[in-house]
Amino acid sequence: QVQLVESGGGLVQAGGSLNLSCAATGSIASYVAMAWYRQAPGKQRELVARIFNSGSTSYTDAVKGRFTLSRDNAKNTITMYLRMNNLKPEDTAVYCCTFEPPGSRVYWGQGTQVTVSS
Repeated sequence: QVQLVESGGGLVQAGGSLNLSCAATGSIASYVAMAWYRQAPGKQRELVARIFNSGSTSYTDAVKGRFTLSRDNAKNTITMYLRMNNLKPEDTAVYCCTFEPPGSRVYWGQGTQVTVSS
């Protein structure tokens, strides 16, 4: 089992910045990737950014150049950070992190709200 705890959401004006974090504990010795997804009201969930075990990252086009993923590997905790700059109203959504161990199961965090006012 893997436990995910997210933090860092909130309300910010357009052009502002926020930092999200996702701490993974439990059976985290082996994994493929961690990622952030978001879902805005009335819209489908979308993959925002992903960081692989190797450290390589990928971003959806809408956030390239504005969002940056990083990761801190400790013995019992892996923490993934999402630095979000130049936020836009269309970034408003619930952001959820995921942990992907080998195989098909994906663990999901509880989500954190990001609201960007115009």
